[in-house]
Amino acid sequence: MPEMRDPGRETGENEKRQFIMEKVVRPPLTKGQIIKCVLALLFAAVIFGVVAAVSFIFTQSAAERMAGNKTIEPSVSIPKDEPAETTAVAESLLETTVAESEDIEEQVQTALENYRYTVDDLNSLLGSLRAEVQTAAKSIVIVHSVQQEVDWFDNPVETAGLYAGAIIANTDQELLILTPEAAVEKADSIKVTFNNGTDVDGRMKQKDTISGMAIVSINTADVEESVLNSVEAMPLGNSYTVKEGDLIAAIGSPAGIVHSVDYGFVSYILKNTQMVDQQCRVLYSDILADVDRGTFLVNTSGELIGWAMESLESTSGEGRAKRGVTEFMGISDYKGILEKLSNGLGAPCFGIVGQEVSDSMSAQGLPKGIYVMNAVTDGPAYNAGIQNGDIITAVDNTQMTLMKDFQSMVERLECGQLINVIVERNGRDQYTELEFQVTVSAR
Repeated sequence: MPEMRDPGRETGENEKRQFIMEKVVRPPLTKGQIIKCVLALLFAAVIFGVVAAVSFIFTQSAAERMAGNKTIEPSVSIPKDEPAETTAVAESLLETTVAESEDIEEQVQTALENYRYTVDDLNSLLGSLRAEVQTAAKSIVIVHSVQQEVDWFDNPVETAGLYAGAIIANTDQELLILTPEAAVEKADSIKVTFNNGTDVDGRMKQKDTISGMAIVSINTADVEESVLNSVEAMPLGNSYTVKEGDLIAAIGSPAGIVHSVDYGFVSYILKNTQMVDQQCRVLYSDILADVDRGTFLVNTSGELIGWAMESLESTSGEGRAKRGVTEFMGISDYKGILEKLSNGLGAPCFGIVGQEVSDSMSAQGLPKGIYVMNAVTDGPAYNAGIQNGDIITAVDNTQMTLMKDFQSMVERLECGQLINVIVERNGRDQYTELEFQVTVSAR
């Protein structure tokens, strides 16, 4: 039989289904509730930002510690000087007629004879020079070479040698000081004393054993702001413009004591002096100088133009004492090396004392190139097999005929770089071309 359904039961089921299908709708938010939600969202965003910032700082410092606290230091750029050449204007002046020259000379002579110099004139001239020297002397500091030793009873003893240093660069992160290599050679630690007596820790940044000079660095964060504001880097001059008879001053340790001063004149300039991997101008003067302690040469504008160097003679100090003159290294020939040292890079060394083959030498049968006068013992060229008397004709497919080109090539090299060198070696009957692989080292 067909099943009979209860109408009342069916009505209840329909009502139940309709109840399940209904949605529960929340009442609309009030303005107060909306404001609370926005504030909660902003608060959460601020908390998230703070946490993210703290996490970034923490991870950055941790990464720097893992990397050895290495920071990128700003590079120091030292513009190079070009040797003075005769310009068209100078050539036209040289063509002045003899009559005009004699007339000018006569006028000058008459003026000098009629003018009566006084002590005030002399004091005025010396006062102007003294002012420039005093300004330059503000860049002079004392470099303490501290060594830890023990006495006879094994008690620790601290000794310190005092050297003069010249501040040559001032960056946001460091002060760079030029000083003799002896100040850093055996130092266990380095202290630098400013003019007001403030002591600061320093570190050896780089050195050049051939010239005997080094760069000491001071972290500016370790120096009081008042001291930094009073310190100025000594401007670097152009030693190519220096002439015989020029008035100069020596600062640093000319008398063997830091902060001593002396005045004098340039007695003689020796041009194209052969030194390791370069030709230099050497300035001679009867001025006082202490090579070991550091003596710096400045012109009448207070610019650094050189520093005292060991005598080129084999008798060194003995020969210098007999003549009563001091030899100074001109800064212009050294600026390429000085720039590398200031940036913490080793100055590249090829390791020869050479000279270019002149036309007269070429007429006698010598090939054009750089004649090796001396391959420095244990130097890169010497270790590669290059000998005295060889003539370097090419380096890495670049022809070498002039010493200035050779010097520029060496300055562009990097320590550890392997270069291909072509030389001509004199045999019994003729020159033979040889090829060498030279590994560049640091000076």
